[in-house]
Amino acid sequence: MGMVDKAKNTVEKLTGQAKEALGEATDDKGLQAEGKKDQASGSLKNAGENVKDAFKK
Repeated sequence: MGMVDKAKNTVEKLTGQAKEALGEATDDKGLQAEGKKDQASGSLKNAGENVKDAFKK
């Protein structure tokens, strides 16, 4: 299940990058903020998965 969760988190992070870029291109500060939030969320979730993996070994 860890690989599936990591993939979902990576997709969330990439979606955030796309939203941020689109927000910058369209000068939409709300979309930029949402993109940054999504990126941070994906990164934090990946960090949590890495911690869980470390304890499984």
